[in-house]
Amino acid sequence: MRRKKDVKILYRDNHIAVCEKPAGMPTADDKTGDMDVFHSLKNQLFYEENLDREPELYMIHRLDRPVGGVMVFARSKEAAAELSRQVREHIFEKDYQAVVNGWLPEEDGVFTDYLKKNEKKNVSAVVEEGTPGAKKAELSYEVLDMVETGEGKFSYCLIHLLTGRHHQIRVQFASRGFGLFGDTKYNPKFQKTKKQYEEIGLYATRISFLHPETGEACTYKAEPYGRAFRMLEELDSW
Repeated sequence: MRRKKDVKILYRDNHIAVCEKPAGMPTADDKTGDMDVFHSLKNQLFYEENLDREPELYMIHRLDRPVGGVMVFARSKEAAAELSRQVREHIFEKDYQAVVNGWLPEEDGVFTDYLKKNEKKNVSAVVEEGTPGAKKAELSYEVLDMVETGEGKFSYCLIHLLTGRHHQIRVQFASRGFGLFGDTKYNPKFQKTKKQYEEIGLYATRISFLHPETGEACTYKAEPYGRAFRMLEELDSW
């Protein structure tokens, strides 16, 4: 039986550890002091592998606290450097499933914007190209389904990130009037709840990269869960 704050490990070897981050759990230590994925995974590796010292572990990418899904951590400096290179050179691929407010007008498309992060408020916003501090953000999406419930109309999407910016998916969809289900930070329809760390309709469902030691193509997947995705399952059961 896994301990209360453990995360689900999907794969591990001497070079990488792949896990499924629970929605609502921070990726790394933050001001709340809550247990985070990085330290939880490090503790698990220490105890489950009967190590005599604290294991090396390096963070390669992050997921927002209310977002669950697949993550990979490096277990050596060499592996971290190689995976970071793959992120920079867009070899590392990330796919998400999302539930957004409204019916998207196109079945698929590409969003390209320039985002600027407000460090003090921990938010990002779409700004004009050339704005000091702004970074290009790009993603592609495909609509998997469109539904209507007592809470309104929703689009169920598969999203492929072409860049990795702060709150990118949440900001780009919200800026077009299609905020994510449950997102109290960017979706006006949910901001009255003030439950900042409640799970949202966004899940990192697939990552793909080259193994930092062998060069083998690696793909890891997880099925999304949470209120937004349960809503879709309940509709399918009718």
